[in-house]
Amino acid sequence: MSTKVIHALYNDDDILMDAVKTTRAAHHHIEEVYTPFPVHGLDKAMGLAPTRLAICSFIYGLCGLSFATYMMNYIMIQDWPQDIGGKPSFSYIQNMPSFVPIMFELTVFFAAHLMVITFFLRSRLWPFKQAENPDVRTTDDHFLMEVALHGSEDDAVEFFKNTGAVEVKVIEKQ
Repeated sequence: MSTKVIHALYNDDDILMDAVKTTRAAHHHIEEVYTPFPVHGLDKAMGLAPTRLAICSFIYGLCGLSFATYMMNYIMIQDWPQDIGGKPSFSYIQNMPSFVPIMFELTVFFAAHLMVITFFLRSRLWPFKQAENPDVRTTDDHFLMEVALHGSEDDAVEFFKNTGAVEVKVIEKQ
């Protein structure tokens, strides 16, 4: 099933921001905005919900801390207790201060690696994925706003020309 979308191309980020606000005010659905660099405030102007990746990172860090605690308790206290530097090996609590660096490192390790995996899965970026960039000029100096087309093509093209678009095209999207 194919649908029609409008590709409105802009050559300035300030004009793009005004166009996004005007488009949202006119109740058009913005599918995506392609930019050559991050535009501050564009996510809020598009009405995107804030990310929950920080919550995932905290949970992954807790998983790493739990794994480190379990691993050190099992290895150093239960499985193979050793007398290292005169520290007693019969209690995890008495040895915990010497385990803090390991707990910190595994917390960071789990949070960092699982966040990378989560980011790639959430963004649908996997190996050998085809690029989704509809216009190569957006990697250099132009900004493209992709808007779902509902209603008359001519009215929509005129609307986006009035928002400051340099070029407006109607595209069949698969």
